[in-house]
Amino acid sequence: MAKWNPQKRVLNHEHTRFWRCELRDVEEPNLQKEVFPYDEVSRIDFDHRILPLQPAEEIFITDTTFRDGQQARPPYTVQQIVDLFTMMSRLGGENGIIRQTEFFLYSKKDKEAVRRCQDLGLPFPEITGWIRAAMEDIPLVKEAGLRETGILTSVSDYHIFLKLNKKRSEALNGYLEIVKAILDAGIKPRCHFEDITRADIYGFCIPFAIELMKLREESGIDIKIRLCDTLGYGVTYPGTSLPRSVDKMVRAFIEDADVPGHLLEWHGHNDFHKALINATTAWLYGCSAANSTLLGLGERTGNPPIEGLIMEYIGLMGTANGIDTTVITDIAQYFKNKIDFKIPANMPFVGIDFNVTRAGVHADGLIKNEEIYNIFDTTKILKRPIVPMIADKSGKAGIAYWINSHFGLTGANAIDKRHPGISRINKWINEEYEDGRMTTISSEEMEAKVRKYLPELFMSDLERIKFQAAEAATAVLRKIVNDPALRTMKPELQEPVMQRFIEEYPSIQFAYVVDMNGKKTTRNITNIADRAKYENYGVGTDQSDREWFIEPMRKGKLHVTDFYISKMTGALCFTVSEPITDDNDEMVGIFGVDLKVEDLVKEPEYIAEATQIALKAEYDAKYKSDRWM
Repeated sequence: MAKWNPQKRVLNHEHTRFWRCELRDVEEPNLQKEVFPYDEVSRIDFDHRILPLQPAEEIFITDTTFRDGQQARPPYTVQQIVDLFTMMSRLGGENGIIRQTEFFLYSKKDKEAVRRCQDLGLPFPEITGWIRAAMEDIPLVKEAGLRETGILTSVSDYHIFLKLNKKRSEALNGYLEIVKAILDAGIKPRCHFEDITRADIYGFCIPFAIELMKLREESGIDIKIRLCDTLGYGVTYPGTSLPRSVDKMVRAFIEDADVPGHLLEWHGHNDFHKALINATTAWLYGCSAANSTLLGLGERTGNPPIEGLIMEYIGLMGTANGIDTTVITDIAQYFKNKIDFKIPANMPFVGIDFNVTRAGVHADGLIKNEEIYNIFDTTKILKRPIVPMIADKSGKAGIAYWINSHFGLTGANAIDKRHPGISRINKWINEEYEDGRMTTISSEEMEAKVRKYLPELFMSDLERIKFQAAEAATAVLRKIVNDPALRTMKPELQEPVMQRFIEEYPSIQFAYVVDMNGKKTTRNITNIADRAKYENYGVGTDQSDREWFIEPMRKGKLHVTDFYISKMTGALCFTVSEPITDDNDEMVGIFGVDLKVEDLVKEPEYIAEATQIALKAEYDAKYKSDRWM
């Protein structure tokens, strides 16, 4: 009997039992070698049937970062999963454009990650599970409190015959039994039609989908179907044939298996560089959900990147619909800084150089008007201002601008072009071009030089305070060690210079000189308040086992220790020490000063952190000593 189609407003012909699609239970696997010859590149064949666009009523994104995405790299920690899940929710917005994400449910870590993400109480993305087509896995979904789970239901003869060692009917019946059990548990099944782009669409996939829709009608519970392009064979060219044609596949499920578009999901891989376009094409032919991962990370060549689908969604819909595109940059920074993942520099939207131009003529155009060579306002949409490449004409201002843009430094944190590190980088750049360099300086090279000449940018707040204090002390220390009196190694000439030094810099607790054997040669040069505490620390005290003596002796240069607690005063300190040289530039001793942290750091939390570092170092030293006793 004919059935009314409310979308097209005509009667649809309903297939009768005489020619309805039925399972073809073949004895031998149909591996379609004419299209998929293993010893050659697979073929793209055409049937010349052109289908019109029929977009899904609603399109949205689903995620498999914590399932497929974890099969491509070392597993994420629970905290990393929670952080990424939170950012994914912000990215998709309150309207749930990123609708769902799926999790493994097997290990203790899997279960903890699910629980902690659930505890966040975020409406989107909905957390769903993934299990094998095995009865014993179903309780895992129930225990996790999930309303939906994916199940692995491979559909190609490659999988059914060669992997599962079954016939089509055996596989189909087994899958249906699992689906029924999931429905009985009150859970929504999502059948993953694995390797569908090498499957017999009308001999197995459509009959399977028809049976699933019968169970949906009987149970009153929706059953979803994920169309899994496992090896990335899907193609979008008009007139291509099944099973590789994305548009024909989507329409086959909607029209011949009566699967509503909102219950279909496309899951692709990037083996042939088509993951993103295949997913968006599925949208355009009626499939509501496009599955993806953050940065496209997934098994082998990966999946469609969420950030790419976000841009496609906005482009197709003409509105962001609550999406916060700036979170894409937050996610990229998290992968780089917290997960230590190296994103390809030219990767769209997230790569460090994605909106950087190296060509001189392009750079000239950007200076005149950035719209000429920038895809959109990357500052507004991604918090990614255009960063000019560094070359011989950049100068100190250009270098400072690059550093501030690249590292997001603003206001009081911004680096001034007068910073001595900028001068050193500029000097290196000029030398490069004087030696005949013809290319621009890469971001990697710039980062390396910034780390070398502006190390404070990569330190914690406490480390930065210590670095700045040590820098200040070093500047003065260098003057002292070059003082003719100090270079004589005569205590009677050295001590007055050292005393003036202490009086000028009250944060210095103690100053001293030792000879090449580590024996203290000067009297106790300290402030009046602490002088009595050093009465047993006289001339001749052996310091040869101290780090501040050993390191300058070994390396011949200035050394800054970690934090420690002074045995004399009980104060939290660190030491700066440097070799003393004679007129022949031969090392003759070591000059050192102890600096009090509390005079340099006013914030209590930093004092507490430094104290913990000092106590741990003291414990570690005692532990090593006890082991050798």
